[in-house]
Amino acid sequence: MPKQVIINRDIVDNRWTRVVADEEGGVSVPGEGAILVPYQYWLGHREELAGREVAICFAPDDEPESLPVDANTFPMIACDFPAFTDGRGFSIGRLLRVRYGFTGELRAVGDVFKDTLNYLARCGFTAFEVRADKDINEALKGIDDFTEFYQSSVDVPSPLFLRRPVTV
Repeated sequence: MPKQVIINRDIVDNRWTRVVADEEGGVSVPGEGAILVPYQYWLGHREELAGREVAICFAPDDEPESLPVDANTFPMIACDFPAFTDGRGFSIGRLLRVRYGFTGELRAVGDVFKDTLNYLARCGFTAFEVRADKDINEALKGIDDFTEFYQSSVDVPSPLFLRRPVTV
């Protein structure tokens, strides 16, 4: 778990403990503090996690429409990007923002680095847990890799042709 993360363009200390399954599928949850648990684990252990500060992490094959509560129940939702070539988390993030109205911290975890931050932000991600082998300060610069976009997105809802001034 990285000691620092990017949240709203600032590098801050990571206050969440990410809980992951071991090779046998077992999960060890710390007794106190803010925890980020796999979505499937939360589904099966909601009662015992009640009263804890809990966030969930969607795996690429989890479906956000299966969330049995309002997404805004959670202060933070994460999407796991296990490999650069797996972009399903982009879709999950956009769905959480646009279809399910999630307004809290949306964090990208896993194979996250400078080249992906701009695209993640365009899908609605506000927090980034940068890969341990990458420089977080350098990665932060990736959010501003591009200054103008043709397509609409979560962060810029109007396409470029609607944002251009009309000249006669």
